[in-house]
Amino acid sequence: MSDKPWGGVFHEATDRRVEEFTQSVSFDQRLYAHDIRGSIAHARMLAKTGVISTEECRQIVAGLEQIGHDIAAGQFAFRRELEDVHMNIERALVERIGDVGRKLHTGRSRNDQVSTDLRLWCRDQVDAICAAIIELQRAFVGRADREDADVILPGYTHLQRAQPVLAAHYWLAYCEKLQRDRERLADCRRRVNQLPLGTAALAGTTIPIDRQIVADELGFEGILANSLDSSGDRDFVLELASVLATIAVHLSGWAEEWILWSTTEFGFLKLPQQFCTGSSIMPQKINPDVLELIRGKAGRVIGNLTGLLVLMKGLPLAYNRDLQEDKERLFDSVDTMLACLELAAPLVAEAELNREAIASRLDRGYLDATTLMEYLILRGVPQRTAHEIIGRLVATAMQRRVPLADLPLEEFQSAHASLDKSVFDVLGVEHAVEAFTSFGSTNPKQVEQQLAAWRERLNQGTKLISHRDDTND
Repeated sequence: MSDKPWGGVFHEATDRRVEEFTQSVSFDQRLYAHDIRGSIAHARMLAKTGVISTEECRQIVAGLEQIGHDIAAGQFAFRRELEDVHMNIERALVERIGDVGRKLHTGRSRNDQVSTDLRLWCRDQVDAICAAIIELQRAFVGRADREDADVILPGYTHLQRAQPVLAAHYWLAYCEKLQRDRERLADCRRRVNQLPLGTAALAGTTIPIDRQIVADELGFEGILANSLDSSGDRDFVLELASVLATIAVHLSGWAEEWILWSTTEFGFLKLPQQFCTGSSIMPQKINPDVLELIRGKAGRVIGNLTGLLVLMKGLPLAYNRDLQEDKERLFDSVDTMLACLELAAPLVAEAELNREAIASRLDRGYLDATTLMEYLILRGVPQRTAHEIIGRLVATAMQRRVPLADLPLEEFQSAHASLDKSVFDVLGVEHAVEAFTSFGSTNPKQVEQQLAAWRERLNQGTKLISHRDDTND
């Protein structure tokens, strides 16, 4: 008898080079707990439907549980010639309990078995990533609640100074991005959480199984309805990889910003030294290596998504062995993002804004110019006209190398007759910030309302559905 589970029709042994080339147990063994859990649920279903006896089910479950304990304890030797984690576990089960173990695979194929294991694993990882994102959101909200509460920062467009914003408003901007990531993960999880087991190789099975029993035991929300689609479906892998790539983009943008802010040229931010490294030749250097690596690792997560899309772009129905190549890319993306998030949260919590350096240069860049323009608009001046008028005033201030607030009243009055001494009530970054009124703006009252909503949301673990609904609670 062949030592391969599929070897009955073969008359020649598999070339050892092929065994090495086709094996996946070197990386898919991390699915062992999910494989065992899925197999136990399958065995119990077979017993409930009368396909195997209660005693046979008991032996199978006990054997699988012991194998799981052995693997967890590092007392299980995976064999590469058995190809994957699934066959390693099944072979060990047969060796321990005999022919009863051979009944476990009744009514299923490795195709639906692999998909089930991977979906269970993905579901766990989605939950872990969501939990890590929440910790990062808490770190940003914590900053806004502490010493940064009254700090005003220059906001940028095109990396040029644009308008003043509260530091808390800046931090909540990242909370919003991360919240969308959480929502995408939650949406992805619903499609991940559909049971493929029982669709067998591609056409179903003639064995009288009950897939709902398995779905209920494993906590799946639904059952995949088309066996042909189910066999080769990896949309859930693509979707999770895509969400991870989006999270990576958000973290990379934040890392880039903080790298810039920590330079001498910006001087906005002091990074905690425990998240930095030094130079082997320049003794003064404190390098933002963690942030740089977060920025760099985003590239591999995006690359993994691209690789998965290319892998799956031309596969015919149903299962194809190409799909073995999905796991390493997905595993790497999940591991990478969890590692980045694990470091991002304490880094955010422990970094310090350089308040003096920020304040000393806050009047540069004419951050209050737009507020002054809107002040003029509210006095009946058309927007385009007001834009031109304030532009000329800014040009005058630039020539004199002074802030707008240092121009004499006569300059404002000569620019437009409606400008009187009340103009100084909107000039300067503090006045400009106070002048905002729109929902979602950087006005201190608006920011405090958003902060309160975020505190409650994070304390309760609830998901953001509608910002406006939150304000009406």
